[in-house]
Amino acid sequence: MARYKVVIKKTAISELEAIPKKELSRIMEKIGALADNPRPEGSTKLSGEEKYRLRQGKYRILYAIEDDILTVYVVKAAHRKDVYRR
Repeated sequence: MARYKVVIKKTAISELEAIPKKELSRIMEKIGALADNPRPEGSTKLSGEEKYRLRQGKYRILYAIEDDILTVYVVKAAHRKDVYRR
């Protein structure tokens, strides 16, 4: 399988900076692993949207996949109570 490019949106970067360091390292490992497998076990496609969700403890990573250009866009990363709010 080809390796995907992982792009983290600016808004997601600011959200990642607010996460405690202990959790942040685990989240970054999960984000990095998306390059090898953008649909890992445990990821869920969100209904009504072309996005996927990945869980890490109390935090969620929302991302979109563009298979034709082999790119994963991390759109949002936040606590589970806040991540789905617009």
